[in-house]
Amino acid sequence: MRPRLVLIGTGGTIAATAGDARTLTGYRVTQGIDAMLAAIPGAADVADIRCEQPFNVDSRDLTTAQVLRLARAIDRHVRDPGVDGVVVTHGTDSLEETAFFLHLTVRSPKPVVLVGAMRPASALSADGPLNLVNALLAAADPASRGRGVLVVMNDCIVAARYAAKRHTTRVDAFGADGAGVLGTIADGCVRYAMRPDLPDAAVFSLAGLRTLPPVDIITDYQDAPAHPYAAAIQAGSRGIVVASMGNGSLSPAAVRGCAQAMRRGLVCVRASRVPDGPVTGRATDSGPLASHALNALQARIALRLALAREMDRDGISDLLQRL
Repeated sequence: MRPRLVLIGTGGTIAATAGDARTLTGYRVTQGIDAMLAAIPGAADVADIRCEQPFNVDSRDLTTAQVLRLARAIDRHVRDPGVDGVVVTHGTDSLEETAFFLHLTVRSPKPVVLVGAMRPASALSADGPLNLVNALLAAADPASRGRGVLVVMNDCIVAARYAAKRHTTRVDAFGADGAGVLGTIADGCVRYAMRPDLPDAAVFSLAGLRTLPPVDIITDYQDAPAHPYAAAIQAGSRGIVVASMGNGSLSPAAVRGCAQAMRRGLVCVRASRVPDGPVTGRATDSGPLASHALNALQARIALRLALAREMDRDGISDLLQRL
């Protein structure tokens, strides 16, 4: 029996076009998922594919409500015995955020694959068509079962836990090697080199989750001011993630700002603006919690989910250390 996949279109560059084939910026989302699939030779032959289009937007415009809607749809599909896997087309501007959210909230042996493009469909050497075919191949391959949420870009299969956009324009923006790359796709063949260590159940259940508390990210730097912290408190934020210097080092203003925020009941987390490496915790740290292996974007998502589930400070601290 042919694999049965659900292909969910959400928009992004992969669904965008411009007026000139040389134009790689300034494009608009114009293509629906059915038309996109029909335009790629051989794509529909990979599996029995059912298309859905919950929305069709640039990923910079995505809202919490839309991401929750997408996550609930994916969770519903992977629970359906008539579905073998799910592929989601997504804009790359915020793909890593959606991927990490799904990593925390959707767990199934069935593959869930996110895919995007760095060049619009109308461009010379557009990367979207091959990326989409590869994503479908990965979702249809039995070897993809039990590997968690995946991101397929530029012939690489990346674990959603580690997916990060590391270049603004290149087609290899999500990396070709390093941590989190589980395998590759070449000449239509899916090849895995490793399997991630995943819990049996999602860290957070989607049941009853209708919204997420607001959490801000504030970047720290030399001679930084304290007013962003006061603004976050005034705006009603429930937490602050500081994209700090080095190994979670805080400027004097960040120390004062976090202290003020914590006195007002906000949860503060020290992440880092440095691309690689953990932020280590301190045994006697009564200030902002360490993000450990999570970057600032990931720490914000984890903190929002933890606050939505009314976890206390100790529970959040333990969570950040485990993720």
